[in-house]
Amino acid sequence: MSQAASLEPPVGKFVDENTFSETPTRVANWKMFMWLFLAQDAMMFFTMFAGYLALRISSIDWPHPSTVLNIPMTAIATFVLIVSSVTMVQAIAAIQRGDKKKMRMWLWFTVLGGMSFLVFQMWEYSHLIGGLGMGMSRSLFDATFFILTGFHGMHVLAGVIYLTSVAAKWQRYTPENYTHVEVVGLYWHFVDLVWIILFTLVYLI
Repeated sequence: MSQAASLEPPVGKFVDENTFSETPTRVANWKMFMWLFLAQDAMMFFTMFAGYLALRISSIDWPHPSTVLNIPMTAIATFVLIVSSVTMVQAIAAIQRGDKKKMRMWLWFTVLGGMSFLVFQMWEYSHLIGGLGMGMSRSLFDATFFILTGFHGMHVLAGVIYLTSVAAKWQRYTPENYTHVEVVGLYWHFVDLVWIILFTLVYLI
């Protein structure tokens, strides 16, 4: 009898069907997937930034950003995005303490920051296209501007969707199981870092 019992598979060590739990392997896989995705994305942005700089250096009539773009407004949007990184840090700290409600609050603040940035970007595009007549086919400056900011904007939108999904499932996370909160945090910090570089290259220099 004892021999038969010893042969039973230790299911409880691997699967808990009644709770939202994650094995160390699953946690490692989620993080590894995100790190690999971010590494690939970083190389893509690096290539785009290098191409932008090459075109700008070789162009003799490249306009200075301050003559075309609304830098003060963009600086405010940049500040909002940076603050959203801080709220993301607070969300992770809250769930590590076991405070689910505070985590939910900080996640929604992060979503709000991302949505505010997207609203600004739509306003900026409307002003540049409708007010100044900018367009992809008008000049290299216009084309590179819309490609870089548009590509980054898609990343912000994806991040807002991911954050919303995580925030909506706030009750399932615990101090032991909060992988998706951590992973979306990695993605969000990356998006913010890329924007700081983009803002410096395209708007300030």
